[in-house]
Amino acid sequence: MNIWIPAFERSPSDPSAGGAKVLAISGSTRKGSYNSKLLKIAAEMTRQAGAEVTLLDLEQYPLPIMNEDLEKEKGVPENAMKLKQLFISHKGLLIASPEYNSSITALLKNTIDWVSRPVPNEAPLAGFQGKVATLISASPGALGGLRGLVHLRSILGNIGVIVLPEQVALTNAHEAFADDGTLKDPKAAARLKKAMDAFAAVVRKVHG
Repeated sequence: MNIWIPAFERSPSDPSAGGAKVLAISGSTRKGSYNSKLLKIAAEMTRQAGAEVTLLDLEQYPLPIMNEDLEKEKGVPENAMKLKQLFISHKGLLIASPEYNSSITALLKNTIDWVSRPVPNEAPLAGFQGKVATLISASPGALGGLRGLVHLRSILGNIGVIVLPEQVALTNAHEAFADDGTLKDPKAAARLKKAMDAFAAVVRKVHG
């Protein structure tokens, strides 16, 4: 597992660490997804750090593949507008991104593309500009999905998201989870919690 922790981490017991609104997103809707399992753990740890966390299930917001002809004909899909409002109303993005062929999933990229579409009387990239993001991944492989995070970091950075340099990549994910959904390795769990404490502190620092 690769984890880097910022120096200005706050303790979950620090009341000034609260008040942050975080949207937690998995780039997979697969049943038994390792990334969705890791996201649930990270989301709970972020709550424990004082943040208000919304766990987003993209399966509840089906979207067509982004197509400007479709957009011109029918407008931005209703589900895309609902997702955009969720992005706008949250200041932090906690994203668990599976690695597909060294990149991110079509589901996650399509979601980003639709949420980025402009609408009248709205600031450009309103769902992304100034948001703070932390990226995590899980993979059975030896790199834990890191190659996909490189692409995701580039995409988000180019649309105005403040992507923290700290990221978590869980290797050997097929063996990492206990039957109750927790991480088997207590050291890995402790490092993940420390990272989520830091993430909540940064969102608070930027948007508090």
